[in-house]
Amino acid sequence: MQEKSPRIITQEIEEMTLSPLACKSSQTKGRKVYEEPCDIRTEFQRDRDRIIHCNSFRRLKHKTQVFLIPKSDHYRTRLTHTLEVAQIARTIARALRLNEDLTEAIALGHDLGHTPFGHDGERTLDALYPGHFKHYQQSKRVVEIIEKNGNGLNLTEEVIDGIVCHTNATANTLEGQIVKFSDKIAYINHDIEDAIRGGVLKQEELPEYPVRVLGYTKSERITTLIKSIINNSKELIRYDEETKKAHDELRQFMFEKVYFAPTTNAEKGKACHIVEYLYKYFTQNPKAMPELYIKFASEYGTELAVCDFISGMTDDFAVDYFKELCIPKSWSY
Repeated sequence: MQEKSPRIITQEIEEMTLSPLACKSSQTKGRKVYEEPCDIRTEFQRDRDRIIHCNSFRRLKHKTQVFLIPKSDHYRTRLTHTLEVAQIARTIARALRLNEDLTEAIALGHDLGHTPFGHDGERTLDALYPGHFKHYQQSKRVVEIIEKNGNGLNLTEEVIDGIVCHTNATANTLEGQIVKFSDKIAYINHDIEDAIRGGVLKQEELPEYPVRVLGYTKSERITTLIKSIINNSKELIRYDEETKKAHDELRQFMFEKVYFAPTTNAEKGKACHIVEYLYKYFTQNPKAMPELYIKFASEYGTELAVCDFISGMTDDFAVDYFKELCIPKSWSY
């Protein structure tokens, strides 16, 4: 008698242990291009691994979260943010008996399309590109088209749905909905910690009501938010009303006092200028881009190809490219 493969055993464990509301790997809607199943990993495990090993994931370590090109090792980058989202999301998924592998894959891939210089880079491209630029749509484009030299990662439909819905829409799976909540939990609370470290904010300045409801420390607040989701989610992922109100107030406070604060905005004009300069330069000189993006320009239009190229840059790469184009070099014999 032939032994069952590790994948089949995992799928059987999912059927026995996961909630009826979970998206089980054996029920995936599949990939755009069919692939033979792996003997060892489920389809969602394969997606997670493809994301971790792709170029766009590695570049996240040199992309801004909130503070531009931070010199301290302890400030978050887009990569550490992504890992914190994944951990929060996995905790919630496990407690609700949902598919942890699917949740993790979505979380790890949710910001692959983010620009250099964080949301300031995103807003700049959005204002320049006629079709508008949103990082969650670009993340979808990264995994469907750009990665692997223009072949994409060929991810499952459920992972792509969770990635593109992590900001403003509601994902078709509870696992995708978890990532949307986890993203906000992570960035609000770790950005508070970074803002205090950077002298932008003091602990005692945090609004009284959210602190009273959610907790005084980062750990207390994250724990309260996770527990609220676990205790109140069934067919939809949600908070109880008091927790939601407190979290929304804290988020609004962060936008007013940190994200758009003069202290954090001091260098953002320069960053936006770099993105704007690069966009205008490459739309006028598309053949100056690498070969892959020249190919994209012929297939999808120059403006979109330029967005593809710039959004894939790290902060330092964008700065260095700008210097190369704008700063004269010394001349010698």
